[in-house]
Amino acid sequence: MLTALVIVFVLAYAAIALEHPIKINKSASALIGAGLLWTIYAMSTGDHHLVSEQLGESLMATAQIVFFLMGAMTIVEVVDAHNGFEVITSRIQTKKLSTLMWMVGFVTFFLSAILDNLTTTIVMVSLMKKLLGKRDDRLFFAGIIVIAANAGGAWSPIGDVTTTMLWIGGQITALAIIEGVFIPSVINMVIPLAVTSYLMGDRRVEGVTSTGTRKRTNTTKFEQNLMFVCGLGILVMVPVFKTVTHLPPFMGILFGLGILWLVGDLIHRNKDADERAPLTLVHALTKIDMGSIVFFIGILLAVATLEHTHILTSLAQWMDKSVGRLDVIVMLIGVVSAVVDNVPLVAASMGMYDMTTHPADSFLWEFMAYCAGTGGSMLIIGSAAGVAAMGLEKIDFFWYMKRISWLALIGYLGGAFFYIAERNLFG
Repeated sequence: MLTALVIVFVLAYAAIALEHPIKINKSASALIGAGLLWTIYAMSTGDHHLVSEQLGESLMATAQIVFFLMGAMTIVEVVDAHNGFEVITSRIQTKKLSTLMWMVGFVTFFLSAILDNLTTTIVMVSLMKKLLGKRDDRLFFAGIIVIAANAGGAWSPIGDVTTTMLWIGGQITALAIIEGVFIPSVINMVIPLAVTSYLMGDRRVEGVTSTGTRKRTNTTKFEQNLMFVCGLGILVMVPVFKTVTHLPPFMGILFGLGILWLVGDLIHRNKDADERAPLTLVHALTKIDMGSIVFFIGILLAVATLEHTHILTSLAQWMDKSVGRLDVIVMLIGVVSAVVDNVPLVAASMGMYDMTTHPADSFLWEFMAYCAGTGGSMLIIGSAAGVAAMGLEKIDFFWYMKRISWLALIGYLGGAFFYIAERNLFG
């Protein structure tokens, strides 16, 4: 049974990693893998009561992550529908290319911590299309945006899916991850920014010669500002809600979603139905990326079978004996996350290591959040942010590897070595 489970998981994992060459959506591969793994486990075990009980536990843990992501994605879509992000993007004005890159980098870094790295990348790359007329400049900016978005998401419990998974799973707490990983994440972003801005020198911004028209919803300045403040305020308050009430984060995000829904209905209640429709929460729910949600469900349930059969525990023991150093193991996981999706990597790691040995906020979990969150920047397909930028700007895989990957690598190593040194010195 164990051999069959490993073979099916490896094949499903390979299909996920090779999504683009084989042209099969990774969600399909994840769901088929999960179905086959649980079927093999149930048929081999024979104890249907035990399997059902374990499946129920896994489903409960998975549902908490899925509900949280759906709520967060919907809030972001509502803010975007009201053109709320223009509150930030309209304030970015400069004529020097290197100065613009620093501004874009830091805005992306902090915006990603509040929203998520995928959404922030889409917003910022779309902004660059308005500000930069030269395609080569836009490609470099897109690369820096991917690095900054992933770095910003790593230190925030709501900024990256993998960090969110660790937070909801109890491996990290909100304040501890911010305190422990913030500076390494800044280093991860600043090193590539410094190198790139030095190479750009004193070049000037070449603006867009002809401005296109973008379909805009009919919202007032008050509505833009109100929904922007409400949306970001709700996302920021979710960790506070968890700390005060001790309820899981998905409850806080759903509570906040209800508040935002109420506010939206109140400010648009006097508008015509056609004018109000694209601004409602109902419309926002149709815009969220359900394909990614389904992928998370499939891969988390697939990994759960390896956890219940103790395969992950055995793998952790083998890695400890073979590699020996926990910091090297986690750094390798971060590098591998540039090749394969970091969600199953972190999900597997959560099942590999026992929280009695590695309690909440220990070195393993904080360093895992950093490495898995930022390691994906080393390849354009290594993170959701990279895939989004690739689609928006039609970035070539090998162009990114030649021009951006080495920048992401030195930033990754710089932040990792700082974190290791800091923990060794201060504990």
